[in-house]
Amino acid sequence: MTLSKALVPSQSLLTRALMVLGGTAFIALAAQVSVPMIPVPMTLQTLAILIVGLGYGARMGALTVMAYLAEGAMGLPVFANGGTGLAFAGPTAGFLVGFVGMAWAAGFAADRGVKGAVPVALVALAVSALLYVPGLAWPALVMGKSMPELLSGWMLPFLAGDAVKAVIAALVVSGGWAALKNRA
Repeated sequence: MTLSKALVPSQSLLTRALMVLGGTAFIALAAQVSVPMIPVPMTLQTLAILIVGLGYGARMGALTVMAYLAEGAMGLPVFANGGTGLAFAGPTAGFLVGFVGMAWAAGFAADRGVKGAVPVALVALAVSALLYVPGLAWPALVMGKSMPELLSGWMLPFLAGDAVKAVIAALVVSGGWAALKNRA
């Protein structure tokens, strides 16, 4: 059982649609918390996506991120710094597409019953690391970036922040479970 199902037992179509809408709004707001860096900004998107995936489960988490990407593709300013669908042609495209897998993988662990701050943090760290596969593949294949460029400019500056965001996501989700347990 996921945290969202424990909090909202109703799984009606309307409930799920509202959850997706709420999740996309949460991710879009987190994307606006941005630290300008070159070549891509550091945002709180990954924190929000981890929380959505860990809280919603694999299917709802991935669906929520796909809806978020669709909102951006339709021209809504939901990406970092108010970016729109043009971001799919920019340096962050690999990360944007990878967000779907990130939410799914985090949700897969949640669906399998991974709970507790330490196990969830380990999952969140692993999933965050996997995001670099599509994130770095895009600039390597499309923009011709070399491995040293990718490591020094696209990965290493972000690792500490990603680790902190993974731990925060784990604390939020495990804290949600603890609050539910104490409420009952």
